[in-house]
Amino acid sequence: MERRSSAYYQRRHRERLREQGLIKKELWVLSEYADELAAIERRMRQPREAIPQAERVRQETQREQVMSGMSMQSSPLWTALALHAALAASDGVGDGAISIELIDGAEPGLYLTMHEYGDLPLFMAVVGRQIVVEAMMWPVSQVRDTARFNEELLRTHRLFPLSTLGIETIDGEAVYIMFGALSASSTLTDVLFEIETLADNVIRATEAYEWHLQVAA
Repeated sequence: MERRSSAYYQRRHRERLREQGLIKKELWVLSEYADELAAIERRMRQPREAIPQAERVRQETQREQVMSGMSMQSSPLWTALALHAALAASDGVGDGAISIELIDGAEPGLYLTMHEYGDLPLFMAVVGRQIVVEAMMWPVSQVRDTARFNEELLRTHRLFPLSTLGIETIDGEAVYIMFGALSASSTLTDVLFEIETLADNVIRATEAYEWHLQVAA
């Protein structure tokens, strides 16, 4: 499997948004409003007349009820196999926004492709009592000044709620990753929210930090 940095998926994400007739508007808000702004952005990517407000509320209510019902029927602690089955039956996979693949092994994991985010790949695993979702950002060697970059990460990481940036060694190479973790007893709704949030944070973090990279996005 070819490994690409988040900058590649950021470019694809931008291209697809442009193809949909969307335009970019840069805003500056307090970090406490980040989640609200993200929700508004997703809503404003749909034509104003596309879905009446009452219908949107009804669909969201139905979706919450379905997700809650599925989570109540599952075991108290998720396994990779149970997550794969539940996610495969979710709206995100059903409408083609997400593709999901079960990775066999001593400790099975999940490989997700986020099509609305430039086919960004995410990896998910159940580790003890936690579910961990992560994405590779870029190799450490691609950063111009790692000390300066790491300091900025520590000062600005709160801009990306529910996600954390760190360094791991993959195939003998040190790389930056972004990951999120939640309880293995979380509802399926919360798992889906974590997946969506991480994908969005990867794209936004790449836009925020790309000037630190030797090859800009």
